[in-house]
Amino acid sequence: MAAALLFAAALTGAFGVLLESALRAHGAVDRYAPAVAVVAASQRVEKIVDSGESQRTEVRPLLERARVSIAPAERLAEVPGVVRVVADVSVPVVTADGTVLTGRGWESTALGPVDLRSGRAPLAPHEVAMAAGSGAEVGDTVRLQAGGRAPESYRVSGLVSGGSGADGAGRAVVWFGDRTARTLAGHPDRADALVVLGEDGTSSEALAAAAPGLLVATGASRGDVENPGVAAARLDLIGVSASIGGIALLVVLLILTGLLDISVRDQTRELAVMRAIGATPRQVRRLIVRGTLKVAVPAAFLGGLGSLGLGAVLHRFMADHGVLPQELSLVLGPLPVAGTVLLTVLTAVGSAWLAARRVSRVRPVEALGEAATEPARLPRWRMVTGLVFLAVGLGAASTALAFGGQIARAAMGGLALTLIWAAALLGPWIARAGIRVLSPPLRLLFPVPGRLAAETASVAAVRLASVITPIALALSFGAGQLFVQNTAVNATRTQSAAGLLADHVLVADGPGVPSAAYEEVRRMPGAEAVTAVKRTTVVKSVGDQLQSLPAQGLKGALSNLDPGVTSGSLADLRGDDTVAVSSNVGDADDLGETMTLWLGDGTLIHPRVVAVYDRGMGFGDVLLPHGLVAEHVTDGGHDDYLLVKGDAGLRPVTERLPGVHATSASAYGAALTEQARSQGLPGLMAVAAIALFTLIGVVTTLAVATASRRRELSLLRLIGATRRQVLSMLRLETLLVLGTGTIVGTLVAALTLLTFALAVTGLPALSVSPAVCAAILGVVCLAGMSAVMLPARRLVRRRGSPRIE
Repeated sequence: MAAALLFAAALTGAFGVLLESALRAHGAVDRYAPAVAVVAASQRVEKIVDSGESQRTEVRPLLERARVSIAPAERLAEVPGVVRVVADVSVPVVTADGTVLTGRGWESTALGPVDLRSGRAPLAPHEVAMAAGSGAEVGDTVRLQAGGRAPESYRVSGLVSGGSGADGAGRAVVWFGDRTARTLAGHPDRADALVVLGEDGTSSEALAAAAPGLLVATGASRGDVENPGVAAARLDLIGVSASIGGIALLVVLLILTGLLDISVRDQTRELAVMRAIGATPRQVRRLIVRGTLKVAVPAAFLGGLGSLGLGAVLHRFMADHGVLPQELSLVLGPLPVAGTVLLTVLTAVGSAWLAARRVSRVRPVEALGEAATEPARLPRWRMVTGLVFLAVGLGAASTALAFGGQIARAAMGGLALTLIWAAALLGPWIARAGIRVLSPPLRLLFPVPGRLAAETASVAAVRLASVITPIALALSFGAGQLFVQNTAVNATRTQSAAGLLADHVLVADGPGVPSAAYEEVRRMPGAEAVTAVKRTTVVKSVGDQLQSLPAQGLKGALSNLDPGVTSGSLADLRGDDTVAVSSNVGDADDLGETMTLWLGDGTLIHPRVVAVYDRGMGFGDVLLPHGLVAEHVTDGGHDDYLLVKGDAGLRPVTERLPGVHATSASAYGAALTEQARSQGLPGLMAVAAIALFTLIGVVTTLAVATASRRRELSLLRLIGATRRQVLSMLRLETLLVLGTGTIVGTLVAALTLLTFALAVTGLPALSVSPAVCAAILGVVCLAGMSAVMLPARRLVRRRGSPRIE
């Protein structure tokens, strides 16, 4: 039991570490360190939900840079204490050899440390200042690809020292004139942020009054403006940590409840004797709680300390796979340790108290008789609660199948766990049903041990239910979540393969394919159809919740892709007021209706739905006109890829545009599949951690249940059963338990997978590996059989007379 409590504390505490990092961590304040404040646009969408009795605010992060007008700069400069206001802007730049740089306006050199070593600041549109040591000299001409334009020649007007790694990604910086930098960024009258340089004590309230409707960030919050990806990741990490941590907590509660129930049942005879000689129910419960505390407190403390290391591993894993930005720092504090210790101890004590209620409430006259038998009927509260959980689980599956899309995804979250809780509460019924179904073959094949196994199992259904539950949980949760992820990846692969009809795909290793490439490829001989695609993320209100949806902007010939239109026509996707949505988001009834969306930078639009399509996993849930997307993304001057149909020779384009290369549609689809798989790895790691704890719970529960039967096994030896017969009986009884748990776990996993496939990805995308199924089943069964037989061999003595202790 101590091992289970230790791992429970480590598991729940690890998600507490991630949650604390999400709540407390900020982006690093690097370039904006000299600023007293940074004025920027909000990087999130907020919606007030009125439920009648109360109000709450739904929040979703924006993944694109929300730019701010430079107009308030004059008003901010008039605030007392302000020395200067810098309109900071950045633009991706690619050199002739493919090196990616960050372009900034010369005004941003005021943020330092940048010193002009020779020459002068860039003034003309085609002048730049470069870092000393870059190989360029004053007066040289360099070829740079900036702002999505074709490579152009720029004259080096000056060389600077310092600030070469000022963009936070370690990229060198090239300096343009201020207006040139904003023009290359695509927004001459806007900036990434207005950086306020001034005296300490400058009033943030006065700054906010000078820039109404904008965010005034001071202190550590400046880092969130400098690194907007960190702020977005923090909000997402809060939701992920709370969601997966909540699932982990429910799993822990389920495992510990069954484990402590068996542990208390092992003491039933002793506790019954105490009741018979006058102990009060409170004294009995106090004894059990004290015994649990002696084990729970040190185990929870050690597990809490271990959660810091496990949380750090999860954080690093997520950062390495791009799920979290590298700038989101890890916060290790005492709060997750203290919280997980308290939570684990309370869970253990509460579970022990619930397990002790039946024994402690038995009347003294009935105590000894009650100790020898199990109740034949389920308590009414347990039966009703179990049926309620079953109804909720089946209702969630029905809701997912009826509505599909985002509602289905939300309903999937607790489907498997709800059904497992129902199975745990109704466990004695399930155990008896499993014994009735599986015991006849065992009796037929193994007459003596089979009969013994069936008889002993039939009178211990309550005990077996506590053992069956973790087995079913390990199989259903581990296999179900693994194959849900595989099904999603398979849907991405099959849908992109079926929908990408182009012969060639132009992609780039750097910031993207320059927008100038689109017209150039269109004019090439042999290019029958060219489509420019720009990815982004939009926010949509689904019911009372805000959901972030993958979206793409399209320009050019739409014959290069087939998203599986079921209603309407993609030909109508033009202008700035139309949208096509996947069946995960809308249906045929939405055609012609307006839909409320927030674009990547938070701009609110109300486009008209012109088409509904099925292949949302392969093409995103929202398709928009390219121009509308390009105006509201961080880098609107580059496309993510170009689709080209025909036999056009693309080498002249790829040779002239650094970092751009051509690939086939199948190779590009494989890259998308690999990207989807890597994005799901952190979630699978969390699932693996929960599944590992569940497996530990299986082993511990079975071992404790076997150890509690020493009196029963000794009695069988006394009445003439041989050691071999007793061990055979235990093997067959374990097969009954494993078989019943496997059936329950398989049914729950199958219902979860089929619901997900039918409601979200489509049944043909269902991906289940028989080899992986066999491996999961083999690990659980081998661990379960070992947990029973190893202690059983010590209990059933080979030599000497058996005795009842």
